Amino acid sequence: MSSDDGRQLSLLQGFSAPAAPRGTSPVAAELPVARVLIDSPLPHLDRPFDYLVPALDDDAAVPGARVKVRFAGREHAAFIIERLAVSDSPARLLPLARVVSAHPVATPEILALAASVAVRYAGSVSDVLRSAVPPRVARVEKEFTIDGTVPPDVPAQAGQPPVYDRYVNGKRFLARLTEGESPRAVLTTLGGYGPAGWPAEMAEAVHAVWAAGRGAVVVVPDQRDLGRVEEALRARIGADEFVRLTAEDGPTPRYRNFLKLLHGQVRVAVGTRSAAYAPVRDLGLVCLWDDNDESHSEPRAPYQHAREVLLLRSELQGCGLLIASASRSVEAQRLIDSGWAQSLTADRPAVRRLAPRVLHSADTFHTDREPLTHQVRIPPVAWRAARDGLQRGPVLIQVARTGFSPALACQDCREPARCQHCAGPLAQSGRGSVVACRWCGRPDHAWRCPTCSGGRLRSTVSGAARTAEELGRAFPGAVVVSSSGDHILDAVDDSPRVVVATPGAEPVAVSGYAAVVLLDGNALLGRESLRALESTLQRWFNAAVLARPASAGGVVVVTADDDVAAGHLVRWDPAGAAARELALRTELGLPPAVRYAALTGSLESLAAFLEGVDLPPSCRVVGPAAVRAAAGPAGPEKPGQQSAAGSHRTLVFFRYRDAAEVVGALRARRVSLSARRTSEPVHVRIDPVGAL
Repeated sequence: MSSDDGRQLSLLQGFSAPAAPRGTSPVAAELPVARVLIDSPLPHLDRPFDYLVPALDDDAAVPGARVKVRFAGREHAAFIIERLAVSDSPARLLPLARVVSAHPVATPEILALAASVAVRYAGSVSDVLRSAVPPRVARVEKEFTIDGTVPPDVPAQAGQPPVYDRYVNGKRFLARLTEGESPRAVLTTLGGYGPAGWPAEMAEAVHAVWAAGRGAVVVVPDQRDLGRVEEALRARIGADEFVRLTAEDGPTPRYRNFLKLLHGQVRVAVGTRSAAYAPVRDLGLVCLWDDNDESHSEPRAPYQHAREVLLLRSELQGCGLLIASASRSVEAQRLIDSGWAQSLTADRPAVRRLAPRVLHSADTFHTDREPLTHQVRIPPVAWRAARDGLQRGPVLIQVARTGFSPALACQDCREPARCQHCAGPLAQSGRGSVVACRWCGRPDHAWRCPTCSGGRLRSTVSGAARTAEELGRAFPGAVVVSSSGDHILDAVDDSPRVVVATPGAEPVAVSGYAAVVLLDGNALLGRESLRALESTLQRWFNAAVLARPASAGGVVVVTADDDVAAGHLVRWDPAGAAARELALRTELGLPPAVRYAALTGSLESLAAFLEGVDLPPSCRVVGPAAVRAAAGPAGPEKPGQQSAAGSHRTLVFFRYRDAAEVVGALRARRVSLSARRTSEPVHVRIDPVGAL
């Protein structure tokens, strides 16, 4: 292990070992002590312990191997961190119960990264390792020998379009990767999904480091994007030169691909968020597509975000970084403003040449000529764009919600319709279907308005199914397909058709869409969220890049009353939108200009938790305030219902310069209370997505 690895693992060292009676089995002659990290959900056990290595297990008990150890009368799974000549513990040591596998799956790089992620998110290293190291499949290990095989150099593939030529500093970024340097960049792409789309841009960056004998990791939000990047990599470096890492494949293929990377048979990995920890040798580049996508946030403790994991990995291993998206997140803009990363954007001539023409239905030009624009869901300019687009090819209609009528209200007084049993919102799954509650599922055959006693209902929001039905009547003879919910299309051909899709479920048209209509802009922008504008622009740009260029007749129509939000899309200026949003949040002291922690629990447990935490004077504490249950598959949060994590929440805002002190204090307090078990648990989340 190198000196750098030793310094990185120092975060895990310096703890005492468990007491045990004197053992009788012979121990290893050299480095007889194994320092292990126990897999335990208890925060106060998130520290290394020392055990003796039996002589019979001397060869198999290598750093990174899986072992079983006895602790507090029970057998626990653990990873060996390192082998030592002596232990610094005065207690007598227990021997390892057994070595489960000699494969060093927890490499020094993965351990150091897991430790850094745990420190950043006030979590446990063992929790991070559950995401980083896939479950063991014994029969797969028999396919591999521990010999450190390194793949032979493969000649570079040729014939790739010069996709980075259209970006300022793009060619220089690739040149630095090829020369063995480690540049860090934020790419605002103009490409959709064609031969020069964003998957090809990812593949070209990977090829630059792969051809130079280094490795790369690509992380994408979901399976659809994973398939697209795989196709681009097959065309650029070959199908045998990379592997995919995703839990969707099942334990056997995932573990086999993990071991291929571990033993150096391939040096490129692509996958979903857990692929951020892929054990790639000679890592030269880590890539992330669409960092604003909520799928990049781990739903289990410590709730790390793939973007932050890759940022830490880039720092720890000194590798390059590429964050790419059609829009730009505020966090990525902060990296650029701080000088940590470089911006890769197209100049205005390239934007005018490659971007579609964007129309705003609510600007003065259209409202002066069509006064009823604000009173209809699909304005006249959007109807004309869809009608004309059908003469040239497919048309995409983006809607905000799935279903038929996901929200109903009284026809007379406009009061939202609620369930009589749980006060949940009433909805209708189809024309003529029974009105039912979205929370409890109970039908309501005789609903009466509690305000005006009216019995008639109206739809306040039209879902994808209802929109498709209405468009089918509006364009008789046209094919209308829906892509949302459980029925998502990957691609459509170039034949004229209307495609109604929800954000993130838009299929790709082979030659691009002739027209794209973005409906329900006010509903997206009107959400009670700090990220409402940012996430709306992300959804708009992700759909708009699927349109043909303006030179090929591509048109995008956005329907929203917010001139500022729509203006960023009309000007095709995602960088300007992110810069403006960051400036506003900096002025207001909101993330990511500052960091924050969300503490959730009962009032009593929150008071006891914060009483033992010494926070810097610059910290701002907000709360406690009552919280509602998290949204589930049946609908949004339920008012008045306690969440599983507790009934109240306190927010702690702190500066970046104080982050190590504050997060360290919160983590230490969590460990202390866990060991004493004197109060109810408090759930600590650092920089959670969607909490504001």
